[in-house]
Amino acid sequence: MKLAMIGLGKMGINLTENLIRNGNKVVAFDLSDGARNDASTLGASVKDNLSDAIKTLDAPRIVWVMLPAGEATNSTIDTLSEMLDPDDIVIDGGNSYYQDSLRHNEILKAQKIKFFDVGTSGGMSGANRDGNFMIGGDDEKTFEYIEPIFKGIAQTDGYLYTGRAGSGHYLKMVHNGIEYGMMQAIAEGFDVLEHSQFDYDNEAVAKVWEHGSVIRGWLMELTQSAFSKDPKLDEIKGVMHSSGEGKWTLEEALKLQVPTPVIAASLMMRYRSLEDDTFTGKVVAALRNEFGGHDVESKK
Repeated sequence: MKLAMIGLGKMGINLTENLIRNGNKVVAFDLSDGARNDASTLGASVKDNLSDAIKTLDAPRIVWVMLPAGEATNSTIDTLSEMLDPDDIVIDGGNSYYQDSLRHNEILKAQKIKFFDVGTSGGMSGANRDGNFMIGGDDEKTFEYIEPIFKGIAQTDGYLYTGRAGSGHYLKMVHNGIEYGMMQAIAEGFDVLEHSQFDYDNEAVAKVWEHGSVIRGWLMELTQSAFSKDPKLDEIKGVMHSSGEGKWTLEEALKLQVPTPVIAASLMMRYRSLEDDTFTGKVVAALRNEFGGHDVESKK
């Protein structure tokens, strides 16, 4: 199939390569000259602006948006609603909040443009080969039309049409909430090992856990990879940034009154990692000193 890829960042450029490898023709656009050059090297037809990219497509035109969630995606969807014709197709493969996807669907539906919100997992390597895709969209017949795209670029059984618009990004949101908890548990386990009386080789531990243990999996493979490059992780700070999806998952759980203590705690730990010190810690330390005479540590 022929489609446009709008956004050639880490995920977009790898998806472009994956799509081309699987026989699709890709028209690529990004604001960055370097990104456009990279796409051209891969064999994409590169355009200098969004309008030119759209004009080169055949009806029904398929436009895959792979931009950061929020304003970049919102403004692009608004622009596409004015550029495209009825029955054209917009795919949002970024990490958009599902409520934004519901709104995008309404905007495009008013113009009779088909919309699919696609949660994309597997990281850069998955985008490049054997990815994982969670696909929401109101029109099942139109999904059947674009399904060959996903069948080609996904791992076997690695894509799922989830029905109504918004459901794809909702599923990816919960997926990322689970991911937060899993990564936190792995990190805490290695922290216990690091503080123990034994001298463990972290890379070797990750490797043995990766082969046949109950907690084996891709995250453990990545853990081994990280320790192979930096055995004690001395070269990096323990700052854990978050994309927002863990927070969205927690907010949704609170709204639905579903207890998610592991996801909540892992999100709080990410926020904690952004600070060298917290006022919460100061208050607790001061209270322990007040009622029990427990020592406090001076900043000096």
